[in-house]
Amino acid sequence: MATLHTRSAARLMMAPSVILLFAWMIVPLAMTLYFSLLNYNLLTPETEAFVGLLNYTYFLTDPAFLQAIGNTLLLVGGVLLISVIGGIFLALLLDQPIAGQGIVRLLVIAPFFVMPTVTALVWKNMLMHPVYGLFAWIARGLGLEPIDWFAHLPLFSIVLIVAWQWLPFATLILLTALQSLDQEQQEAARMDGARAVSLFIYIVLPHLARAIAVVILIETIFLLSVFAEILITTGGGPGTESTNITYLVYAQALLQYDIGGASAGGIVAVVLANIVAFFLVRLIGKNLDA
Repeated sequence: MATLHTRSAARLMMAPSVILLFAWMIVPLAMTLYFSLLNYNLLTPETEAFVGLLNYTYFLTDPAFLQAIGNTLLLVGGVLLISVIGGIFLALLLDQPIAGQGIVRLLVIAPFFVMPTVTALVWKNMLMHPVYGLFAWIARGLGLEPIDWFAHLPLFSIVLIVAWQWLPFATLILLTALQSLDQEQQEAARMDGARAVSLFIYIVLPHLARAIAVVILIETIFLLSVFAEILITTGGGPGTESTNITYLVYAQALLQYDIGGASAGGIVAVVLANIVAFFLVRLIGKNLDA
């Protein structure tokens, strides 16, 4: 009986926070759903009219939508590939006893705490600028023609910028998992004649499987909504070559002032993100239960 009263009191105390959080989420979603059924343009608000699912039809049949889907998948996949492989390499490197290990780890993790807008500005103006950027200076020093990254390789450039931000996160998670590896097991394998490559493939990598799954899950959820890096560097261009779903919704809302179409795009983006999250959670759950 005492336990029942304790649980009831706990639920009662949590109720205000849960209700506030629910309202915080449901009100914007309900308003977005409402506007997605309207023909509503900020330049001509007096022409507001109910159009049903027409906004969804226009958004889903827009050629830019299919390219945005492809760009989103390439962006997520590219960043995951770089951050996971690079994170494993850096974790193995940082796990070795070296002088100033604490400072080195801090420097490796530091990029994760830099704001995306600042990161994009640094990469755009100091590293990838075709005239006075560091990469252009290196190319000229080697006798090569500098690359205009954001004009010729826009999506790849954004993948590099975002991967640089998320690489420290993957490194930190994987390093933590690596340090929990049983050293006696590795020593036994070495005594049996196992080489470094075999040790990594059959002992280290399986041990890191759960950590890799967690990195993929968390990064994917955030990478589906990359925006600041695209806005600061390419503006979704040239054309729509670096436009993802998030930027496409922004362009319709604040560049074309089409609130109805942008709201429909927002609902589509939420649905797609939840589908991806659902399958990822199931996949990760199976991995963690194994």
